[in-house]
Amino acid sequence: MISPRQLCRSFLLLLIFAVAPRTSDSKLVASLPGFHGRLPFNLHTGYVEVDEGTELFYYFVESDTRAEEAPFLLWLTGGDRCSVFSGLANEIGPVRFVEEPYNGSLPRLQINPSSWTQVAHILFVDSPVGAGFSFSTKPEGYQVGDGETPMPENSYVPFIAHIISQGIQAGNTPALNLKGYLVGNPSTGEIIDISSRVPYAHGVGIISDQLYETILEHCKGLDYMLPSNAPCAQALDTFNHLMSQVQGAQILLDTYVYASAPTGPAADTKDEYSSDSGRRILVGNPLARPPFGCVTTIRWCLTWGRRRG
Repeated sequence: MISPRQLCRSFLLLLIFAVAPRTSDSKLVASLPGFHGRLPFNLHTGYVEVDEGTELFYYFVESDTRAEEAPFLLWLTGGDRCSVFSGLANEIGPVRFVEEPYNGSLPRLQINPSSWTQVAHILFVDSPVGAGFSFSTKPEGYQVGDGETPMPENSYVPFIAHIISQGIQAGNTPALNLKGYLVGNPSTGEIIDISSRVPYAHGVGIISDQLYETILEHCKGLDYMLPSNAPCAQALDTFNHLMSQVQGAQILLDTYVYASAPTGPAADTKDEYSSDSGRRILVGNPLARPPFGCVTTIRWCLTWGRRRG
C-alpha cells in the first residue's frame, strides 16, 4: 500500500524532474497519432517510481514562452482513476480533439488556441496508480492510503499543497515557490455536498416546488444520506430518482455512459440498453457510435488510446 506522504514525495520528485526533463528517464515526443506533422511544442513523457514495481506516468509540456521563470503547474485529473490525458486533450493542454462526427477512424487532434501552456509549464500525471498508463506489478501497489483508510482522490491536491507548505516553513530544499492550488468540482464533505444538491436541483427546475418544500419540512437538520423519518426518506427517494435522470456533471447532457457489455438488464438493442437508474448505456467492442449530443470526447479518448499510428 502507498501512503499519502509517499505519493506526495513522488509528485515532488516529478516536479524536480520536469524542471530539468533531460536529467530524468523521459522521452521527447515529436508526434502524436491523429496530429498532422511534428508537434510545435516540447512534450516529454516518462515514468517515475513510487515504490518498488510501482510507477506513475507523466506528460510534461514546456511553456510556449520557453522561459525558465514561467509559472509551473501540476495537473491531476479527478474521478475514479481517470487518465490525465483528458486534461491534456480535452481541457487545458496544447492539443484537443477535432470536433466532428465520429466515423470509426482514428480521432484527429489539433492545436488548442486556448492552452494554458501559452503561459505556463504543465506537468500532467496519471494518478493514482491504475489511472492511464501508471501501473504496479503488485496488487497492493494499487492501494493508496494509510494502511487502514483509503485516501480519496479528491483529497490529493489539498494534501500535496499542505505538504509543500510544511516543507517551505521547515526550510527544506529545493525551495518551491508555492502560489496556491485550484480544485474543480471537488468533494467538500458528504453532508455539504449531498444536502446542497436539493436547493440546486430546485433552482434549475429539476424538482418541483412541492417536493422541495417537503424535503425542507421533513428533512431539516437531518443527514440526507441517512434520513431518520419516513416522510423524509420517501421524499429523498423521489429526489434521487429524478436526479438519476440527468448528468451530474452537466445537467443539459444526456445520461449516456459506456460499458463493455450489458451485465444486468437485457439489451434494448445490440448497441444500447437502459439501466435500472434510467441511464442509456452504450455497449459493444468496438463501442457503439454515440448519438449526436452525447459526450463524444469520452469516446475519442477511449478510441485514441486503443489505436496506434
